[in-house]
Amino acid sequence: MNVHRRFLWFIAAMAVVLGVATTPHQALAQDKVATTGMQFLEIGVSARADGMGGGFTAIADDASAVYYNPAGMVQLENSQVMLSYIDYPVDITYSFVGAVLPLRAGGHLGFGYFGLDAGDIPRTTYSFPYGDGTTFGAKNYALSVSYARFLTDRFSVGVTFKLVDELLETERASGWAMDVGTIYNTGFRNFKITMIIANFGPNLRHIEEDFPLPIDFRFGGAMDIIDQEQHRAVLAVEGSHPSDNRERYTTGIEYIFSEFATFRIGNRFERDLGGLSLGGGIGFDLSEKVRARFDYAYQDFDELDNIQRFAMTLDF
Repeated sequence: MNVHRRFLWFIAAMAVVLGVATTPHQALAQDKVATTGMQFLEIGVSARADGMGGGFTAIADDASAVYYNPAGMVQLENSQVMLSYIDYPVDITYSFVGAVLPLRAGGHLGFGYFGLDAGDIPRTTYSFPYGDGTTFGAKNYALSVSYARFLTDRFSVGVTFKLVDELLETERASGWAMDVGTIYNTGFRNFKITMIIANFGPNLRHIEEDFPLPIDFRFGGAMDIIDQEQHRAVLAVEGSHPSDNRERYTTGIEYIFSEFATFRIGNRFERDLGGLSLGGGIGFDLSEKVRARFDYAYQDFDELDNIQRFAMTLDF
């Protein structure tokens, strides 16, 4: 049995073990919505990924890998910084800053900042059900550091450590979480198999109540379905087994023309809100050593307003 076959068996075994490890969270009910805290940790950070339906775990070849799958950082040849912004209904905003640095000693180091701001929320009481004229705030933050490296020429592993914080007016809940991800490239049409367990960590406490983190196990794959000099297309599929909801599935396609213009389409299945998503981007050289990419994504959010995402990436 050669080394690549061993790693295929390793991936299959890990998928079974991690899948079983997360099953008890759903053993008593099919859906356990609203049973975990720090829900902002489940919000995707990349306009590129969201344009493909969010199934980005098996691609993860830019600075957003610090969120989607730290094992993907090894695919970056240069340093990279990404900034993204999401505008949600009712004045909720979400910001992300990510950076990945190749290390001379080997491996890649990544950093991330995640911030959700719910804006000014009207304070309601029994006497003033429509607001008493005052407001309060709700914010979530996370800081992360990631490390990844190749274990063979086709298999990489990455780990992310996160400090998380939730502030509701004057009450605060803080703690830590971890992600562990892998990517295996089969060598056939860049076909990659990947898995990650995200947001694994101890329960947190808010006031006098303990609550668990939104642990999520994701397994996916991506493959080049078109690979020509000026035309390239990638198909990605992904399954998700969250601890607080039913299993979810996503699929998406990214088409790249001449490394300049990109078009994306994706769909989410088994979601309470949202389905079809569309996106696009352009990339160009700012100088001999700096390349920029701007991405945009649009998501249908059913009865709620549609969601728009913007991101800028600098490669240097």
